[in-house]
Amino acid sequence: MGKEIINNKSHLTGYVTISVTGNLPERFFQTCANEGIMVWNVKKKSVKICEGTIKLSDVQQLRKINRRKNYKIKFTEKKGYPFFLRRITKKKELMFALVCSLLLVVFLSNIIWKINITGVPKDIEEKISRKMNDYGIHSGTWIFTLDSPNKIQRELVEDIPELLWVGVHQKGTTFFLEGVEKTIVKEEEPLGPRNLIASKKGIIKKLYVSNGMPKVKVNDYVKPGDLLVSGVINENEQDEKEENKEEQSKKKYVAAEGDITATTWYEVIVNVPLTASHESLTGEQEKRYYAKLGNFQLPIWGFSDPDYQSVHRERKETPLYFLKWKMPVKIVEMVLSEKTHNKNKRTEDEAVQVGIMQAKKELKIKLGPEAKILSEKVLHESKENGKVKLNLYFNVEEDIATAQPLDQGD
Repeated sequence: MGKEIINNKSHLTGYVTISVTGNLPERFFQTCANEGIMVWNVKKKSVKICEGTIKLSDVQQLRKINRRKNYKIKFTEKKGYPFFLRRITKKKELMFALVCSLLLVVFLSNIIWKINITGVPKDIEEKISRKMNDYGIHSGTWIFTLDSPNKIQRELVEDIPELLWVGVHQKGTTFFLEGVEKTIVKEEEPLGPRNLIASKKGIIKKLYVSNGMPKVKVNDYVKPGDLLVSGVINENEQDEKEENKEEQSKKKYVAAEGDITATTWYEVIVNVPLTASHESLTGEQEKRYYAKLGNFQLPIWGFSDPDYQSVHRERKETPLYFLKWKMPVKIVEMVLSEKTHNKNKRTEDEAVQVGIMQAKKELKIKLGPEAKILSEKVLHESKENGKVKLNLYFNVEEDIATAQPLDQGD
């Protein structure tokens, strides 16, 4: 089993069979093995001749050893992927046919074979197709004669009034157009009667009411559930028909609307380690290329593993096309980058600053982009188990109003 693995791997990188002639030739192979050269299939042909197989990459080291030992070495057999490529490149007729085939594929791959239109009704799709023909864009068009996608987008929107927007991009031999039809925006249904109540405790800082009756003032303290803006408005009307001019009270129900900004406060506890670990790339990298068919991968370029202690791998798969058809074969590019693990020690002051920034970031995510953090204060600081524990107090400015449906029967 081990021998099969060696042969399969060596077939990709190449291997040679050598004949060593001299006194006690088997000692030469023993020296090679002692100096790290892998040798297999060692056979003694005669008293002074011994034969064995080594990897192609070890040939230079083998020659250095032979300068010291002075044996006669002869290469009797060369096998593997590199020798196969070398034999192919020496056949001029085959190379000429291969180059012509590649040029033909490149030529055909730069012709538009299909125009794909999506996102619009059939009638607008037909209008787009006619306009594309007028622009000279159709199956069989040479890609380099086309206008830029931005110019085609502008012309389509100008020439077809029903289009609100159209996106144009080319992928391989296909032209993709995704359109959006102009539509009449329906008015939103009017909101039902409602109050605005406080969603959390705070001190009112700004008050703007566009509809409804305000029930709080600036600098008022409110708790969750307190009424901020009422959707019930009392109207006093004078009845001209009554001699005593008695006032009658009427109620009007509306959808309360407004922006009620308050100063709120939060206590946050964070733990910050005094030792920070992070990874970084050194910039050293090597690339590997494979031909992938299903789950099988055949190495094309780059066979040996880089001498990195830690490796970051990035994988990219690109399908191969023949004309307009996607082939089942993919080219896989694997980028192997050298990665280092770094540890930095923080002072307590640095840990406090990191903790404040971390707490601010988490609080902003929780409250949303409209909330504004006014100030922060460290209530308590302690150090335990290699970490700094912080109890932080934040003052925040945010909208605290939330809708409460109003029952008109009340």
